[in-house]
Amino acid sequence: MSDDLTILHNNRCSTSRAALERIDEAHVQAEVVDYLRQPLDAAALGELLDKLEDAPSDLVRRDPHFAELGLTEADVATREQVIEVLVEHPRLMQRPVLVKGDRAIIGRPKERVAAFLAD
Repeated sequence: MSDDLTILHNNRCSTSRAALERIDEAHVQAEVVDYLRQPLDAAALGELLDKLEDAPSDLVRRDPHFAELGLTEADVATREQVIEVLVEHPRLMQRPVLVKGDRAIIGRPKERVAAFLAD
């Protein structure tokens, strides 16, 4: 199994913590990136979206903060808009995000993590 795994992690998120537990249980080495302390810039977000198996707009959380900012679906309809919103508001990024080689997934629902690690 390759050890080039990176997890974009938020320790305050139970789903993200569960993903770390799955990684540990699978005995896989992973680089843990706290994306709130080390936000991704536009170039890094573009690279992530190139690898992401999910739609670009799926990377944006539609939580109360999204609404508080006055954002709507129209604000995250394109890849460029997703990058712009996440550069400005990193806490809106879905978590966890797992990156392995040229593939990436959003680790929701939790069951996706084990399948991704097994590939």
